[in-house]
Amino acid sequence: MSVVDTIKQQLSENPVILYMKGSPNAPQCGFSQRTSQAVMACGQRFAYVDVLSNPEIREGLKQYANWPTYPQLWVNGELVGGCDIVTEMYESGELKTLIESSVPADSSD
Repeated sequence: MSVVDTIKQQLSENPVILYMKGSPNAPQCGFSQRTSQAVMACGQRFAYVDVLSNPEIREGLKQYANWPTYPQLWVNGELVGGCDIVTEMYESGELKTLIESSVPADSSD
């Protein structure tokens, strides 16, 4: 499976996925920390990929998304954005609405 195929599979199998440096509980940069905290505060399950331990994904996703930096939040296969965009959306309440409408009702328990 190619890197692009792997990325497409991750995006199709996870309604909300965060590509970040580290993990939500142990972020490896401040931008990833702020972004993961905003997503976690929305109260829904989400997937994440540590791009530091997945260098092929780290490089491949930059090309696939045409977005050079991390973190990257994807919802329903669409790139939402990085730290600044996600933080602004969280502060306005837009992020919670988007994530809640994207996660199947039975997976929020």
